[in-house]
Amino acid sequence: MTLDDDGTPVRLRDALARVPAYKAGRPPAPRGDLTAYKMSSNENPYPPLPSVLDVVHEAATEMNRYPDMAVTDLTVRLAEALAVAPECIATGTGSVGVLGQIIAATCDPGDEVVHAWRSFEAYPIVVALAGAESVMVGLDEQHRHRLDAMHAAIGDRTKVVIVCTPNNPTGPGVTHTELQRFVERVPDHVLVVIDEAYVEFVTTQDAPDALALHRAHPNVVVLRTFSKAYGLAGLRIGYAVASSVVAEALRKTAVPFGVSTVAQRAAIASLDAFNELEVRIKDLVAERARVLAALREQGWPIPDSQANFVWFPLGAKALAFAAACSEAGLSVRPFDGDGVRVTIAETEANDRMIAVAARFRRDG
Repeated sequence: MTLDDDGTPVRLRDALARVPAYKAGRPPAPRGDLTAYKMSSNENPYPPLPSVLDVVHEAATEMNRYPDMAVTDLTVRLAEALAVAPECIATGTGSVGVLGQIIAATCDPGDEVVHAWRSFEAYPIVVALAGAESVMVGLDEQHRHRLDAMHAAIGDRTKVVIVCTPNNPTGPGVTHTELQRFVERVPDHVLVVIDEAYVEFVTTQDAPDALALHRAHPNVVVLRTFSKAYGLAGLRIGYAVASSVVAEALRKTAVPFGVSTVAQRAAIASLDAFNELEVRIKDLVAERARVLAALREQGWPIPDSQANFVWFPLGAKALAFAAACSEAGLSVRPFDGDGVRVTIAETEANDRMIAVAARFRRDG
């Protein structure tokens, strides 16, 4: 028995001692002398589409009612768009929520989940909450997944392998050729989760066709979200494409009524308005290319990014760079001792960040 700070007897799970705290991107401090910008969370800088807002306003009038627990309309709409059976779709509160459902459905205490590191910081959190163990495999010199090393890390207790492509927070993705070879070597009883939170921003040749891999391999799960390209981060909605058996398990482990009516209808409206959204996505990709070129011209060793952010491999100088950005009215996401992730934001914000980077590099 332990005591909390108030002296009350409590009994908490031992696993909680191993759960790292999630550090969300901080908003910028208000400034009176200039506009402050948030570049610390991988959000879409554009406001919601008017057509999506209209649907949200209408759906909000029903907030006194529970949502459809089966998320039926969105499930059918996704199945049509992705050419998969509806029973192969499972939804949840963002892709990280669905990932939690995956781990809950697969891992017992002591089981292992293999993933790259550094990668999405929620991975070790959801794994530890299940009482499982993260097996972290370091990235290569280009800040990419080392798939051969990840395969070698699979052991008798491995239940899940996660491939984040493009990788958050470093930016590069894996190729389809690499991923196909990897999937073919993973034992059939190990679930391969392909986390494609940023798939809409990918422009490289030989980009992964994760859905094709899912169709060919029943142990492949494709994880996606409406938070990034679709601009619905605040509504918390994501989904997985999996075999019908796995998808059924994910529905069992979902929080009841977790996906709200507002979120479901906004997601459907966003799918219907994808032609408008695609224009914004292309603009962000073009801005990403401009930012990358400017930083590399300054001499920064910025890795390739196929997402909506760039990665500064600053090591011990990560916090100092974040402080310099904050002084300029920009909030960015530092990873102490490792690097800084900066989201592609409004053009003025990107220009200011480029100027800060130039001064920081010049001053050492």
